[in-house]
Amino acid sequence: MCIIFFKFDPRPVSKNAYRLILAANRDEYYHRPSKPADFWGASNEILSGLDMEVGRGGTWLGITKRGKMAALTNYLQPTKDTHLKGRGALVANFLSKDLDCFSYMKNVAAEGHLYNPFNLITADFNTAKGDVMYYYGSKGEPESVPLQPGIYGLGSSLLDTPWKKLQFGKQLFTQVIEQCQDLPKEELVQELLKILNNEEPQFPDPAIEAQGKEFILPIINSFTALCVRAPGYGTRANTIILVDDQGQVTFTERTMLNADVNQWKTSNFQFKLQH
Repeated sequence: MCIIFFKFDPRPVSKNAYRLILAANRDEYYHRPSKPADFWGASNEILSGLDMEVGRGGTWLGITKRGKMAALTNYLQPTKDTHLKGRGALVANFLSKDLDCFSYMKNVAAEGHLYNPFNLITADFNTAKGDVMYYYGSKGEPESVPLQPGIYGLGSSLLDTPWKKLQFGKQLFTQVIEQCQDLPKEELVQELLKILNNEEPQFPDPAIEAQGKEFILPIINSFTALCVRAPGYGTRANTIILVDDQGQVTFTERTMLNADVNQWKTSNFQFKLQH
């Protein structure tokens, strides 16, 4: 039940404006092994958390110093096929390959049936050539679509599906975005983290119930908040990514430690895009 809110503005007209503002929650079983965000790869240029589940692996969200960014959410369904490929590889492969996001997403669309249902966002941030972002949902259109400048919300359904929690979070996100140029970067990050940790249930939501069916019904109350808290499962990481008009990237991750909702670690990374 991960959730992502983002504003894509490839050519901001204002000085000190942002080309990308992204705020995301990773929801997962508390005991599923993972590593907090850090740089990895042969050249130490890929920044993400890592899923350490045996036979799965990959990541849910990451960015590189070359300006490649990708984020994944699973599509809510009553059951999943454990014999299919791990979806975390979809993000990791994009971050580690040289393919542009259009070419990569074309391949992903052709092989989408090899995975349980998912949503994938990829982007190339290039100060010289311009920024592009694509979305593909394996339960939606047969091909990926380029995203126009704007504000988007993505949960465990197709992009901007009007789940109540998505609409609620997008409204809060938009309010913060409207003030972003008046806020110091550190305050903007804190305001976005506050949204991601909102535990107000947006209930009832017939759309979630209809999609999740018997899987979701016993725990529907827990899943209708932006910050999910269910027995043994919930929001384990908050991630904020900012890319400003000069190509400066700010990456903040707040991640749960020791499967304990009272123990958290916050990591901050900053770097300049390498083109």
